[in-house]
Amino acid sequence: MATTERDIYTTTVDEDVQPTTNQCPECDGRVTTNAAESVCDDCGLVLDDQRIDHGPEWHSFDAEKRERTGAPLTAARHDRGLSTEIGHSVDANGNTLSGRKRRQLSRLRREHKRSQRQSTAEQNLAHGLGEVRRIVSALGLPESLRDQACQLFRSAQSEDLLVGRSIEAMAAASVYGACRCNGISRTLDGVSEPARVEQASVTNAYKTLNRDLGLPAQPVVPSDHIVRIASAVEACDQIRQRARKLAEQAEAEQRTAGVNPSGFAAACLYVAGRERGRRVTQVAIAEVASVTPATIRKHSETLTEL
Repeated sequence: MATTERDIYTTTVDEDVQPTTNQCPECDGRVTTNAAESVCDDCGLVLDDQRIDHGPEWHSFDAEKRERTGAPLTAARHDRGLSTEIGHSVDANGNTLSGRKRRQLSRLRREHKRSQRQSTAEQNLAHGLGEVRRIVSALGLPESLRDQACQLFRSAQSEDLLVGRSIEAMAAASVYGACRCNGISRTLDGVSEPARVEQASVTNAYKTLNRDLGLPAQPVVPSDHIVRIASAVEACDQIRQRARKLAEQAEAEQRTAGVNPSGFAAACLYVAGRERGRRVTQVAIAEVASVTPATIRKHSETLTEL
């Protein structure tokens, strides 16, 4: 019985190599089919690749537990993402629900939402993690940092650091602390603005986190703020490179000790732009760096001495 083309591609994933009698359409050589592809042994022509795996999508490490469903666990939600959600206006097939069914689902959602938060601590945790997600989204930070900030907020609640402090301020402090631990340049003013809370409250909450939890925060240097400020003032690449060199030179000579890193970075960009013939006003660059024009002038004199 002759082997058809259909028989060639029915190799399962458990088979390693299956030689067949089918001939290559180019050189009439022998075609060999394995778990990944069908290839000619003589000329190397690939007839089929990226074959469909019809096996299970899970990896079995336990013979008794061979199932895995649902989304992965996440620290960004108070229930780790294990809760279910009730739909609104359509069913599983995409059909529009009737008005009576929608009202019923609305009542079920309300009761389901109440049952998810059985204590005040869970309500505070859900509200705080929601604020962390909102702040991270407003700042355009990655999801990995979002998870770290959420875990930091959980640690603050478990250590009773929320007592007497605003949940929004502690959420913003958690985001700022995660940025500091990962070396991402973000100012307290920039984090406090989307948090809708005063900067003094965020500063107090961050000091509490840093003192009681012992955050491995990295020191902030002016060169870390160059890219952020340069993007805001639309500086060209030459100005950015020159400003970074000025900042690194000042850091090497220890001229940046005890200064505002954001203000010194703004002064480096101001001096670099003046050298390249692109004059950015001190008021405009100071507004981006959240400092005063006097700070720009003071640090510009230091850079001139270098």
